[in-house]
Amino acid sequence: MSDSQLLEAMIGAAIEAGRAAQAHYRVGLEVRRKADASPVTEADRAAEALILERLARAAPATPIIAEEEVAAGRVPATAEEFFLVDPLDGTKEFIAGSGEFTVNIALIRHGAPVLGVVFAPAQGRLYAANVAAGIAFRTEQAPQAAGAARREAIRVRPPPRAGLTAVASRSHATPQTDVYLAGYPIAERVSVGSSLKFCLLAEGSADLYPRLGPTMEWDTAAGHAVLLGAGGTVSAPDGQPLRYGKPQYRNPWFVASGSVAARPLAP
Repeated sequence: MSDSQLLEAMIGAAIEAGRAAQAHYRVGLEVRRKADASPVTEADRAAEALILERLARAAPATPIIAEEEVAAGRVPATAEEFFLVDPLDGTKEFIAGSGEFTVNIALIRHGAPVLGVVFAPAQGRLYAANVAAGIAFRTEQAPQAAGAARREAIRVRPPPRAGLTAVASRSHATPQTDVYLAGYPIAERVSVGSSLKFCLLAEGSADLYPRLGPTMEWDTAAGHAVLLGAGGTVSAPDGQPLRYGKPQYRNPWFVASGSVAARPLAP
């Protein structure tokens, strides 16, 4: 299967998973806590089960690292190529009813994200990218809609003369983020949940997203791919590209940027 065909399969899986998650949205939810105290709902599990089945059908030889599977201790061995899946990124936003939650699916190859899909079912918007082809696009995609929606190419914007727009986590803001952003001409700060932060940079609505706090690889890989496909970057603290397949799939701090030359983080 070619990368373009695989991306279409990933898009289909994300839409189906978003439909499953949406069925639980703003209804009575039983919220449980995982070992790391993060919340999990039946929507997470239902969406992940669908994605696992669809990806196994499309690429049966490719390992899948999925958030709830990892939490349950089911972690397959990986090699040069594997999927990273977050079936419901922004579970806190999902529980709160903000609509800022996403379904994230990415393909990693040689440590870098090469395909990515971010679907925000409550907002009816989907982002996807094929990094090697230099393609990134968004669609207005309602979960229940039949057929393919029109796709609009997206690209990062030049730094605005009036100042930059920085995006930050709605649920995980840190004092270190304020210190880092003080070194830039920031005109506006926007708080957004989930992988939508990467997508705002990719579509040219924002310029900089520093994450000076803990994340897992499945939190970032799909949005990272979308931003790369749109011409942006995601840098580790040493200024090198953020890589995947790290121990326990944990990320260091990072900075995502549109066209701004991001300053390296302090070690």
